[in-house]
Amino acid sequence: MKEVVNCAAYCEGRRVANVELPEVHTMLKEDNQFVWIGLHEPSDDVLKQVQEEFGLHELAVEDARNAHQRPKVELYGDSVFIVLRTIQMGKDHHIEFGETHLFVGPNFIVTIRHGSSVSYANVRARCESTPHLLSKGQGFVLYAVMDFIVDQYFPVIHELEQDLQTVEDKVFNERPSRTTTEHIYQLKRELLEVKRITSPLVDICNRLMRFEIKCVSEETRPYFRDVYDHAIRINEVVDNTRELLNTALEANFSLISISQNDVSKKFAGWAAIIAVPTMVAGFYGMNFRFMPELDWRFGYPVVVVFTVCACILVYYFFRRSGWL
Repeated sequence: MKEVVNCAAYCEGRRVANVELPEVHTMLKEDNQFVWIGLHEPSDDVLKQVQEEFGLHELAVEDARNAHQRPKVELYGDSVFIVLRTIQMGKDHHIEFGETHLFVGPNFIVTIRHGSSVSYANVRARCESTPHLLSKGQGFVLYAVMDFIVDQYFPVIHELEQDLQTVEDKVFNERPSRTTTEHIYQLKRELLEVKRITSPLVDICNRLMRFEIKCVSEETRPYFRDVYDHAIRINEVVDNTRELLNTALEANFSLISISQNDVSKKFAGWAAIIAVPTMVAGFYGMNFRFMPELDWRFGYPVVVVFTVCACILVYYFFRRSGWL
């Protein structure tokens, strides 16, 4: 797999040269020019070479090497290190997670992709097709990459909303089951993971908009408001979906409890009906010597008819009360 996906130098919004990694330091000496390099799961040797070419801080490089970082933004002198998490819906309808690390300096930007992530070739092509925007420098590239990553969240959030609708249909239109409860738990777990990814985005955008970061020009900062608005919207949708899912889980437990109560009522009703002939049989099983109806010709039929009528009467009352 190719580790260095693309490496090019840009000047006034246009690509001026494709650059080999060992030659990057010579391009960084040019004024009004920046280098954009894209890496995909680079090896330690490539990361070490990138560190030497761009003068990156060793702690940030260590984070980029290990991956599995939380979304964050950290300042190291004139450069900034940003970690973003990527998500996309896999073929088995489960969310796949990845990471993108970005190093942004006065005249460079480095993007490093780990795990499940869509290629940023379209982002590069879109930036190159708008030279008047790309001329704003590496800060605009940072915005374009962040905007692309955040836009990838929306299809996943939409799928989770569809799953919620499916869960609600199962809860209220089908018989309560353990499968529905497991589905709700799995969906809650995925939403929690998405929340951990999307929640820090608000703070990241705030820092890029409001704090003095030299590698992000003043005219570029307003663009991050768009990413900020998307992050707020995504967090609101995730929170609403989690709240509705909690309600669906409570409703599912309530319906299960109601179903169990209905079963208990039916058992209690039939137990009461069966208790009537049991009681009658108990009277005549006590072997008393003096029971006048034993010598009566119609004693047995009368007792049987009485027992049947009593059972029917008890059944009628239970049926009327909704227990049966």
